[in-house]
Amino acid sequence: MIVPSIDLMEGRAVQLVGGRGEPVETADPFATAERFAVVGELAVIDLDAALGRGSNAAIMRELARRHPCRVGGGIRSVEDALGWLDAGAEKVILGTAATPDVLAELPRDRVIAALDGVDGEVVVRGWTERTGATVFNRLAELRELVGGFLVTFVEREGRLGGIDLEACRRVVEAAGGTRVTAAGGITTAAEIAALDRLGADAQVGMALYTGRLGLSEAFAAPLVSDRSDGLWPSVVCDEHGVALGLVYSNETSLAAAVAERRGVYWSRSRGGLWRKGETSGAIQELLRVETDCDRDALRFTVRQTGPGFCHRPARTCWGPDAGLPALERRLRDRLTNPVPGSYTEKLARDPALLAAKLVEEAAELAAAGTPAEVAWEAADVLYFTFATLAARGVPLEAVAHELDRRSRVTRRRDGSRLVTPGGPS
Repeated sequence: MIVPSIDLMEGRAVQLVGGRGEPVETADPFATAERFAVVGELAVIDLDAALGRGSNAAIMRELARRHPCRVGGGIRSVEDALGWLDAGAEKVILGTAATPDVLAELPRDRVIAALDGVDGEVVVRGWTERTGATVFNRLAELRELVGGFLVTFVEREGRLGGIDLEACRRVVEAAGGTRVTAAGGITTAAEIAALDRLGADAQVGMALYTGRLGLSEAFAAPLVSDRSDGLWPSVVCDEHGVALGLVYSNETSLAAAVAERRGVYWSRSRGGLWRKGETSGAIQELLRVETDCDRDALRFTVRQTGPGFCHRPARTCWGPDAGLPALERRLRDRLTNPVPGSYTEKLARDPALLAAKLVEEAAELAAAGTPAEVAWEAADVLYFTFATLAARGVPLEAVAHELDRRSRVTRRRDGSRLVTPGGPS
C-alpha cells in the first residue's frame, strides 16, 4: 500500500532531489497531511533534525496528534524514541540509532529501521555520511529486532525516474518476513502494485506533490476484484466503526470520493456516480478509506449527517443503531433542538448542577456491589459524562482518539515502562 511522505524543513513540507539542494516542491505541512491522511498512515520526517541544523518537533507533534503517523529524523536515543511514541506516533523511524543496543530497549512492533542507501551503501545523518555497511548486511543484522524497514534508494529519490523493482525484490527476501517500505523514485501506480505483490509498501512524495500520481490512483493500485463488473464491495462505517451499509466503488468513484472528501460511490442500477445525500441532504464527510487484507474490499469511514444512511430513512441499513454513539446523538439533538423541560437541556444551562451530578454518580458507582448495580450506576455516570461532552461541544470521537493515544504510551507517569522491550519474537 501507499505511505504518503511529508519531509519537513524550516517549517514547510518539502521535496528534495537526491536529498540535496534547495527544495523543488514546498507546501503547508498541515494542509498536506489533511489531504494525504484520508488514505492511511503518514511518514513524517524532520530533515532539519536529521541534518543537525534545527528542529520541526512542534509541527511533528501536532501532526502525530491529528493523524496516524510514523515519525523520523534526528531520533538518536532510546529516550527520544520513547518520547515520540508517548506523543502519539504510531511508529518511530530510526536511522543512525538503529543499533541492536538501542532497539533492544524499544517495542519491536513500533520501530522501523531506516536504511538509506547510495548504490547499496548505507548513508546516515541526512544522507551526508557513508558508513561502509551495505543495505543487505544491515537487513540481516536488524531484521529480528524491528517491526519494519524503510529502504530508500537515495540516488533515485525525488527524480521521478522509477523504482528498481529487482533490487526491491532482493530487499524483501533479505528482510526475512519483516515488512519493507520502499522509497526513492516511485512514480506510477503500476510500481505501487508491483511492490505490493512483492510484499512491500510504497513511500511516495515527489510524485504526489507534483501531481504525476493521483492520491486515489496510488491508493487503488494494489486493489483487485473477483466480480465480473470489477467493482469493489465497500462497507460504509461512521466514525465509531458502526456499519451503516454496503455499497460499491470503482476507480472513478474512489477518485471523486478522495478529491471531494465525501461519500461518493458507484451506482450499479444507474451505472454512474452516486454522491450520497445529493438529493436527501444526508451527505457524508469522508474521513478515511482503507482496504482489507485481500485488497478486494474497502471500508469508508464517514461522518454521516441528516437522518442516516438508509433511504427509509434510518441510521443504518439494518435499522436504528444503539449504544453510546446513539446516546451522543440524542443528547446533541436535545441541545440543538431543545425540548421544554428537558433534563438534558437543564443540565446544559446549569454547569454547577451537572458538576454535582457527575460527582454524585461517580461515588455511587464506586460503592456499587452487584453486577446489576454496577451496570445501573455506570449508565448514570455515562449519561452525565455524555451530557458534559454535548454541553461543551466535545465529540465522542475526540475521547476515543485520546484513549487510543494513551494506549500507545510506553511509559507511566513515574517514568517506568508500560511495555516489554523489543527484541526477537
